[in-house]
Amino acid sequence: MNQAVRASAKDAAPDASTRWLIEGIRVAKTFKDFWGRPRVKAVRDVTIRVPKGSVFGLLGPNGAGKSTMMKMILGHLYPTAGTLTVFGKPPTDVEAKRRLGYLPERSYLYKTLTPMETLKFFGEVLELPAAEIRSRSEQLLDMVGLGHAGNRLVGEFSHGMTRRMGLAQALLNDPDLIMLDEPTAGLDPIGCREVKNLILTLAKRGKTVLLTSHLLADVQDVCDHILVMYGGTVVADGDIGELLAHKDQLQIQIPASQETSPEAITSLLSSKIAPETISFSNPRRSLESFFVELVEQLII
Repeated sequence: MNQAVRASAKDAAPDASTRWLIEGIRVAKTFKDFWGRPRVKAVRDVTIRVPKGSVFGLLGPNGAGKSTMMKMILGHLYPTAGTLTVFGKPPTDVEAKRRLGYLPERSYLYKTLTPMETLKFFGEVLELPAAEIRSRSEQLLDMVGLGHAGNRLVGEFSHGMTRRMGLAQALLNDPDLIMLDEPTAGLDPIGCREVKNLILTLAKRGKTVLLTSHLLADVQDVCDHILVMYGGTVVADGDIGELLAHKDQLQIQIPASQETSPEAITSLLSSKIAPETISFSNPRRSLESFFVELVEQLII
């Protein structure tokens, strides 16, 4: 495949001044059978570096190794090879975990509790002060659009409401790193927009978000960096704007007016349009087009 597209992070020297919230160097994970023989190489020689304050998308088709990579970052699985750190510590470190929030692909919540009772339960597990649990719970339920349902049983919730509840639970400890597995799955368009706005708000507050999603339009809306996996390996890694840009084309953006007809553009650029109002950029394809083209090249 095109080596220009395959901008793997393992080939790039890290900037010493950058603080990587997550750093994995040549990480591998091989699952073994009962006799200890290698059965599945789920992750192979993956290098991942997630900068502080970024919204980082981990993408790939089913079976690419995304879930295995997420579980290793969470400390649920141990790498077979390579090194992996979160906040500069091993993923299993308890103090590191206190700074992390996680929304799994499927939220498993107690159906006989209300949202307020659910957050109170998890707040006590996290050893948060009672007053802090109460104030954060009210704020989070409003933030995810469940303020009106604070006294309903979680078992009565729709799938979309359950996802919102899981997101509130993931944010309860005010984490510095939020890991979201399919955060907009099952949500209606308005709910998707609200969750994406929330992700962008978290990033503006200095939080770091690592997410996976099959809804590539959602990823394109919120992520500033993506890493694409296929067959357990990294096939593309970089700034989303750089990866999606058509480098062999150039587009010009100027203010719209009666004087900017196609016939007049050439003369307007030199005589009537102020240079500071003109911008140049590469046209961008959609993330879906980039992803599909990348996978099709690998299959061939």
